[in-house]
Amino acid sequence: MSTPINAEKDFANKRNFIDDFEAPDFYQIDDLLTDEHKIIRSSARDFVKKEITPYIESWAEENHFPLEIVKKMGDHGIFGPTIPPEYGGGGLDYTSYGLIMQEIERGDSGMRSTASVQGSLVMFPIYAFGSEEQKKKFLPKLASGEFLGCFGLTEPNHGSNPAGMETKISDQGDHYLLNGAKMWISNSPHADVAVVWAKNEDKRIKGVLVERGMEGFTTPKTTGKWSLRASATGELVFNNVKIPKENVLPGKDGLGAPLACLDSARYGIAWGSIGAAMDCFETARKYAKERIQFGKPIGSFQLVQKKLAEMFTEITKAQLLNFRLGQLKDQGKATSQQISMAKRNNVEVALNIARESRQILGGMGITGDFPIMRHMMNLESVITYEGTHDIHLLILGKEITGLDAFV
Repeated sequence: MSTPINAEKDFANKRNFIDDFEAPDFYQIDDLLTDEHKIIRSSARDFVKKEITPYIESWAEENHFPLEIVKKMGDHGIFGPTIPPEYGGGGLDYTSYGLIMQEIERGDSGMRSTASVQGSLVMFPIYAFGSEEQKKKFLPKLASGEFLGCFGLTEPNHGSNPAGMETKISDQGDHYLLNGAKMWISNSPHADVAVVWAKNEDKRIKGVLVERGMEGFTTPKTTGKWSLRASATGELVFNNVKIPKENVLPGKDGLGAPLACLDSARYGIAWGSIGAAMDCFETARKYAKERIQFGKPIGSFQLVQKKLAEMFTEITKAQLLNFRLGQLKDQGKATSQQISMAKRNNVEVALNIARESRQILGGMGITGDFPIMRHMMNLESVITYEGTHDIHLLILGKEITGLDAFV
């Protein structure tokens, strides 16, 4: 007869039980999706089950970014799905993009970060603000995964206050010189191209495309992370980097340009974080039905049912929020404040669900036999990046009151 500890480990070895579950759909949101949406979601889910889920625990434990996943994501159409086909994208709507991000983050937040940075923070600004030559040169290679990109905005002294950036470009006549540094940059150690924001002599923020191999450009890797361990994070360091003038984004400058990119990324995070919440909830629900204590499944106890019912409710509410936000994005009506609400709410929901799910699993919840602790550690980064939890609160506060708490 198995001891309770061995019984738990026997259960943990059946990690593929998640494959038997569909995402909770208590309010029949699927009825609002098109057949194309459902096919796209199913395809992304299958990709995660094949290419991410079997390996992610070891990647996270080893703090390893699997560079080969970039080409696989490109081949599967995960990069820049809303970019028009003539530039290598999928030409899909934003609801489709959201569903893809949801499924990728059910696998892992770090994997979604890789895709989100590539699509929303690199391909989006090149498409929206780049020249035709820049679009043709970079977008197809980024879409296919031949190139990996990164986005340089955050600096050592300026995180929530990007307007204070110190990275500078100076006009040298036939080129620019770029000097400064960026940090906490996803994808940077392996990036072929970086979309970098810097101030010119007039203190106007400009976007420039910095390519791997340019003299004076280095990308040191960030080590010692306890979060997003399967994602590559690093710095961008510029020491008199010579930037050709054709590498400056001509379509838009000023702080509004990088903030528009952040809106696109935050939208994806709102969907993606609920994917992580789904994975935690599904794990806890299955465990609660099979884990026996006091002669019956722990799922029969009132306090466990309370946790599961509250998690289920919050996921459903967040799904409805995402679906409506997707409609607004597709109609070109979504505001920065609406995106802030969804990002802030949904990441908090996901983190709370991860914590409650961990409690249902007891000691097993902290092991790599289950995904919950990994999701929890990842979400501690997600609640901070692309605008901290408190910054999004103040964005909403200004919208509600008309009063600016930032000044």
